[in-house]
Amino acid sequence: MSSTDVRNEAEDSGPSGYAAARLRLLTEGARSGPPRRSALAELTDDWLTGLFAAGAEGLRGVSLVAVGGYGRGELSPRSDLDLLLLHDGADSKAVAALADRIWYPVWDLGLALDHSVRTPAEARKTAGEDLKVQLGLLDARHIAGDLGLTAGLRTAVLADWRNQAPKRLPELQELSAERAERQGELQYLLEPDLKEARGGLRDATILRAVAASWLADAPREGLDDARRRLLDVRDALHLTTGRATDRLSLQEQDQVAAELGLLDADTLLRQVYEAARVISYASDVTWREVGRVLRSRAVRPRLRAMLGGKPTAERSPLAEGVVEQDGEVVLARAARPERDPVLPLRAAAAAAQAGLPLSLHAVRRMAATVRALPTPWPAEAREQLVTLLGSGRPTVDVWEALEAEGLITRFLPDWERVRCRPQRNAVHVWTVDRHLIETAVRASEFTRRVHRPDLLLVAALLHDIGKGWPGDHSVAGEIIVKDVAARIGFDRDDVTVLSTLVRHHLLLVETATRRDLEDPATVRAVAEAVGSQGTLELLHALTEADALATGPAAWSSWRGSLVADLVKRVAAVLAGDDLDEPEAAAPTAEQERLAIEAIATGSPVLALRAQTEPATEEQLSGDPEPLGVELLIAVPDQPGVLPAVAGVLAMHRLTVRTAELRALDLPDGVDGSVLLLNWRVAAEYGSLPQATRLRADLVRALDGSLDIAGRLAERDAAYPRRRGVVPPPPRVSVHPAASRLATVIEVRAQDAPGLLFRIGRALEDASVRVRSAHVSTLGANAVDAFYVTGPGGAPLPGEEAASVARKLEETLRG
Repeated sequence: MSSTDVRNEAEDSGPSGYAAARLRLLTEGARSGPPRRSALAELTDDWLTGLFAAGAEGLRGVSLVAVGGYGRGELSPRSDLDLLLLHDGADSKAVAALADRIWYPVWDLGLALDHSVRTPAEARKTAGEDLKVQLGLLDARHIAGDLGLTAGLRTAVLADWRNQAPKRLPELQELSAERAERQGELQYLLEPDLKEARGGLRDATILRAVAASWLADAPREGLDDARRRLLDVRDALHLTTGRATDRLSLQEQDQVAAELGLLDADTLLRQVYEAARVISYASDVTWREVGRVLRSRAVRPRLRAMLGGKPTAERSPLAEGVVEQDGEVVLARAARPERDPVLPLRAAAAAAQAGLPLSLHAVRRMAATVRALPTPWPAEAREQLVTLLGSGRPTVDVWEALEAEGLITRFLPDWERVRCRPQRNAVHVWTVDRHLIETAVRASEFTRRVHRPDLLLVAALLHDIGKGWPGDHSVAGEIIVKDVAARIGFDRDDVTVLSTLVRHHLLLVETATRRDLEDPATVRAVAEAVGSQGTLELLHALTEADALATGPAAWSSWRGSLVADLVKRVAAVLAGDDLDEPEAAAPTAEQERLAIEAIATGSPVLALRAQTEPATEEQLSGDPEPLGVELLIAVPDQPGVLPAVAGVLAMHRLTVRTAELRALDLPDGVDGSVLLLNWRVAAEYGSLPQATRLRADLVRALDGSLDIAGRLAERDAAYPRRRGVVPPPPRVSVHPAASRLATVIEVRAQDAPGLLFRIGRALEDASVRVRSAHVSTLGANAVDAFYVTGPGGAPLPGEEAASVARKLEETLRG
């Protein structure tokens, strides 16, 4: 039967005819989705028009108006009919009688009805007092009666909404946040409310209302499809349950999936999650834009009065090609995504570190123009990924911005199999992909506990990557991670560690809670699987991060104590793997030449040499990939070398990636002692300073005529502090067994300009000599080891070493 036949049947037969036509429409297998919803709305319009005409004969100045979902022409099988009987103040008894002629037939059919009878003035007044009424009227649609009356109300309501938007939109945002807190996030719930949960149909309607205010508009791409998909699921839910419900409960998901022609309930949930993610991201972007516009409107008049003209937006550099503007991270004017494949990761890391959102325009521009990263990734890309993962809670929003434009799966194609994948486990509170990001967030809190925070963070991101494949996800994940880690650019040893962590990420907690730890065979088996002290340290931190990111039921102090006990026992078995003090490598000809020149001149000598990787086939240009600059410095042995060099580099905005300091053995016949510093540095942004300027400032720093501390303090004071990410506090520890010739003091802290200068100055103030230093920056984390002695050249006594470590930690926390 055609739509026209169904409508004619309804018109000819009154209420019973409408009921039959409605039933026929809902049970037609050939029609579903938007066509069925529109047809049901048209059918209902025709029936109500007939009821209105029969009761309004001779009555003027009255109209019947559909509002809300019915006003949008979106009627699900069990949707309420939201109706407004609008009148111009005509005969109240006649209007009331007309209302009865419409409302009672609706009730008689058992249909839910949300109704009101008002004049335009009353409708506007109620809308001004009740946001729900206001939102419903924004979708007002004429059904029958006086068209001019309906049109006048629509015009007035839209004008009111636009005039009151600066006041009402913040109120609407607050109500949306409260609702999200109560209902949760649709994209992660196992039994979601399709309408009220964050990212559901209610939020999609609110985005339409924001657009109607003309203050901001939501990103349109994919939004209509996401909304349609949720409406289709709700239709199927209504049909399978026979109830007006928005709750997609577990026991009904298989039936709903079958109604929609989907493979299974997991496929259904994944589609729901994908739609919710689109709506949630659009909401975040839209509310951010609303806030920016309202702030701009509040500030602009004052600025114009002060400056006498239109102010320009301030742009503050964050990284190469990346700046902050209006509270967002945007691309610099000179940025060229088509020539800079690392730019998306660099921008994301800068945004997460600053605690700022990535501009939608910037992400879309990068997604449209950036070329693929070469294989293996350049070192900078790997470092930027680690920095992003180690940024704590801001990582989530930045990652979702990249995900929304498809950049994550371009960087990590294997991510597609875990994206929006549900976990039917009461312990898990997240989808697989969000759980992986949450694990990285948790792992960022433990970066001071491990020697290789970069491996910890990447293992956290990938530990469940095998859940997109059949079989044991740990076994599948081990295979996947070997490929992914090599593509990212880790060397063979690191790939082995990462694959071991993924293969055994459940080993500690399962063994600790399910095996007898007093049995030596249990401990030996874990030791054999782990293989080394370093891997055990990483696995311990990964285990806790994974459990904390799973949900409240996955971790407890009891589980933590069992795992810690197991780790202690395994560490004892692996104690033979402790590293001795590293032996000094023989100097190269260039290092020896610089050392002899330093002795001859009595002043520092330095050389800068660029390091590069050869271009790969994937690179469109033949330019090699820059890794930074190797900085060699030879200085006659004297106090204060470490803080002097570190301070000068910080003044010139050079980031230290790796650094070594050691005493150099000179050739026979050359008197004196020389300290050799072999560092890899890179400019924060812009070009590198000239070697002559670096040397001149270093000479002044060593003779005390350059106030480095004062210069750095002035620069810090010139830039306002950003809220940014709050990193875990620094940790300073003593490793008395690590060397027989010196005391090893290890510092783990958030990398920041001037950090190495502060450490070096604190060690100098403690009257200890730095015999050698091994500095590395892994993402946003600095992991530095200093081999120090007393003035006489002997290791520090235990209590003195502990005191130095405490004072250094206090200095870094201050």
